Amino acid sequence: MEIKIERTTAPKARPDYSNLGFGRSFTDHMFIMNYTEGKGWHDPRIVPYQPFVLEPSCMVFHYGQETFEGMKAYLRADGDIQLFRPKDNFRRMNDSDARLCIPELDVDFCVEAVKTLLKVDRDWMPTEPGTSMYIRPFVIATDPHLGVHASKTYIFAIILSPSGAYYTGGLAPVRIYVETEDVRAVRGGTGEAKTGGNYSASIRAQERAGSRGYEQVLWLDGVERKYIEEVGAMNVFFKIDGTVVTPALVGSILPGITRRSCIELLKKHNIPVEERRLSLEELKNAARDGRLEEAFGSGTAAVISPIGELAWEGEKFTINGGKIGEVSQWLYDTLTDLQWGRSEDPFGWTMIVK
Repeated sequence: MEIKIERTTAPKARPDYSNLGFGRSFTDHMFIMNYTEGKGWHDPRIVPYQPFVLEPSCMVFHYGQETFEGMKAYLRADGDIQLFRPKDNFRRMNDSDARLCIPELDVDFCVEAVKTLLKVDRDWMPTEPGTSMYIRPFVIATDPHLGVHASKTYIFAIILSPSGAYYTGGLAPVRIYVETEDVRAVRGGTGEAKTGGNYSASIRAQERAGSRGYEQVLWLDGVERKYIEEVGAMNVFFKIDGTVVTPALVGSILPGITRRSCIELLKKHNIPVEERRLSLEELKNAARDGRLEEAFGSGTAAVISPIGELAWEGEKFTINGGKIGEVSQWLYDTLTDLQWGRSEDPFGWTMIVK
């Protein structure tokens, strides 16, 4: 399909690139494509960034049939724009769509749509150290009908947001509170899909943790309330007795692209890594015995987020003296060097926008 381009006649003022923050500014254009049952995906176009006009009865408002992705584009030292594992993001989006009964998207076409949009808004690409262009693809159900069933019409859209460095003051460890009241997801639910309902279900616990002085929530499984699952909106890793352990993907955990990249890097460099169930009791014992050497989250926004303190039911444990660990720092440096094109890519993960 040909992507039609309608350029804006009223360009927006550029934000202060030295103080971007995250998700606050949006570029001049957006990509849109429609789906109609019997016709398939059609009418791909890039248009000026603008509001959607939707019926109040639109199904996404009432039944939450929607999915989204998060990815970034990076400005290399040679001036090229580079993507990191974009096909994996759209493959995961198709997995999320399948769970939400949303029609499949063509992965290669979606990547081309991202590239085309980035080229149209090339002059929005931030140049400050550590900055990047955040890319948000999403699908929403648009049938104007109050009935619980799969929609027959959808909008697929992509918006761009120049974003600042996640760590403005350096790679500082965060404090984590173990959530024992609410649950985020259960096996058989939508936990492994990237859909808004999973995030809205996490807000109350996140607010509760914030009121206690903690930056993130560590989630337990939703059935037995004993196994570690995710931390905030990230996957989580723990280095115990020299082995990096991350919870296995059991159907309630988002299969993170950064998570997979970390595992592949660790294996390539012969650093012991295990994907398995990890109970809170095992983690407690490792922390009490001094065998918990490092902990960190992984995700698109932060890449690696070191954990300096864990707290649960009145107990607090400082990890690695509250400082970033050796493996955490190495993974952060290795991944960001790949993403910004500062090192060779032996995996074929990166893609130049041409």
